[in-house]
Amino acid sequence: MSENLLIQFWWVFPLVAAVLLYKFVLRVFFGMIIVPDDRIGLVVKKFTLYGDTRLPDGRIIATKGEAGMQAAPLAPGLYWRMWPWQYAITMEQFTIIPQDKLGLVKAKDGAPMDTGRVLGKPVDCDKFQDGRGFLENNGQKGPQAAFLTPGSYRINTFLFEIVMVPITRIQENKVGIVTTLDGEPLDKGEIAGGSVEGHRNYQDPMAFIKAGGKKGLQEDVILAGTYYLNPWFAIVEQVDMIHIHIGYVGVVNSFVGPEGLDTSGVGFTHGNIVAKNEKGVWDEPLDPGKHPINIYTHAVEIVPTTNIVLNWANSRTESHELDKNLCTISVRSSDGFTFNLDVSQIIHIPRNEAPKVIARFGNMKNLVSQVLEPTIANYFRNSAQKSGVIEFLTNRSQRQEDARQQISKVLAAYNVEGVDTLIGDIVPPEALMKTLTDRKIAEQERVTYEIQKSAQIERKEFESAKAGADMQPEVVKSTRQVEINTQLAASKVAAAKGDAESRIINAKADAENKTITAKADAEAKTINAKADAAATEVNGNADAGKIKAIGLAEAEVTKQKTEAMGTEQYAIVRVAEALASNGIKLVPEILVSGKDGGNGGMIDALIGNEMLKKLQRESEAKLDANQS
Repeated sequence: MSENLLIQFWWVFPLVAAVLLYKFVLRVFFGMIIVPDDRIGLVVKKFTLYGDTRLPDGRIIATKGEAGMQAAPLAPGLYWRMWPWQYAITMEQFTIIPQDKLGLVKAKDGAPMDTGRVLGKPVDCDKFQDGRGFLENNGQKGPQAAFLTPGSYRINTFLFEIVMVPITRIQENKVGIVTTLDGEPLDKGEIAGGSVEGHRNYQDPMAFIKAGGKKGLQEDVILAGTYYLNPWFAIVEQVDMIHIHIGYVGVVNSFVGPEGLDTSGVGFTHGNIVAKNEKGVWDEPLDPGKHPINIYTHAVEIVPTTNIVLNWANSRTESHELDKNLCTISVRSSDGFTFNLDVSQIIHIPRNEAPKVIARFGNMKNLVSQVLEPTIANYFRNSAQKSGVIEFLTNRSQRQEDARQQISKVLAAYNVEGVDTLIGDIVPPEALMKTLTDRKIAEQERVTYEIQKSAQIERKEFESAKAGADMQPEVVKSTRQVEINTQLAASKVAAAKGDAESRIINAKADAENKTITAKADAEAKTINAKADAAATEVNGNADAGKIKAIGLAEAEVTKQKTEAMGTEQYAIVRVAEALASNGIKLVPEILVSGKDGGNGGMIDALIGNEMLKKLQRESEAKLDANQS
């Protein structure tokens, strides 16, 4: 059964063998080459059957079919007639440049380098992927100015060698100082190349060279960032920015740039002060902040613009350390004693004067050592020689003020303001101090004795005063009793005088009151009398008028009645009315008549006569009353 199967499927074995051997067969008989997608085929031609079989002198890469390593590699794909006995094919991976790298290119073949150049000039060669184009366009042998940025490239490694290098990153708060390895040589006397345009911060070497860029240290710096710099062209050193703190300025001394005109004036003969970007000390200092300065082409001297203190003392140094080398001043007095004193000097350098100070001295330490140190030390030595130690100590305040004025004048000549001069500790000689101490102790003892003597005297006086003070209560009591009695007597006298004066005043007041009252009463009576008289007169006149009117009315009535009744009858009626008004009965209770009963007797006549008189009197009285 197995034999039948083998016979039946015999054709499978040749097919499997053909499949296994097809590449070999195709490669040998048809010259087939398959280049994968992620490879290139580097070709070496073993021999040539026709044409020029030899490479030109000095060349190692064939561009025209010569035998040897071929400039053109095989791209991914299928190729025929690449006979194994004529061609050797090497599969090479693509050249991949990572994101943080650059690919520097070194050509193994090409035209010779120009004289004085270290980098080959760029040519059109599809970023070194066209080896034939590189050689035919006179690409130069050696390190290339152009480079490969991150990416994937089909590079013929027979012709080009690729070197991976990191990209250039300038950190924050730093600057990159550049030194170029190619370009024109520096002019005589120059230490750095000046600014040129178009090279994109040294990322385009040929643009830099074509613009006339100089080889060597460059004046321009590059700031924080990422750059594609060819390290075969430019070397970069990162340094810190110049940081100027508040209260300071930076005076710039430039070693590069055009020669400038001196702006300091005729009176200043200690160096040139020039405008910014010229060679020399710039007249405009750098203000507080961070500045991208090339420390190899510009020197920046930091100058404090606030008040700074310098101490001539062995045990004290300020944080700026400008007084680190200053020490206590040793002086000699006129009486031959040597003593030490500490001095502090406060100075101020105005912002606009800082360039002149640096142009004169170079830096702040030279200012201290060349001016301040000898000036102040010599002043106090000279001052001490004019007085004794004791006098110097006694007149310390005046010495300090004189020193301030004198030293300020000296410093003003150096464009520095002397704010104040302060004298610190003064250490006189030990022997003199012992003498002074003994003298002081003796003086204090004498003062102590005087105080004790005074204390004894005061104690004696105190005892006497105390004895007197013990009797003082009785004395005070007696004195107070006398004073009380005196006050009581005086009080009684005053009371008596007060009563007498009060009575006199009251009597006078009563008299005056009575006088005033009498006068008021008299005046009131006079006024009342006058008023009564006037009223009486008015009333009398009124009554008189009334009576007159009544009388006239009665007279008229009487007249009419008389005319009507007759005179006799009217008289009888009036008599009857009068009798009735006076209570006299018309018919008497006792009738007086004659014997015969007649009407004309004597007694009747008398009675009638009396009655008539009475009526007349009453009438007259009424008339008088009415008239009054």
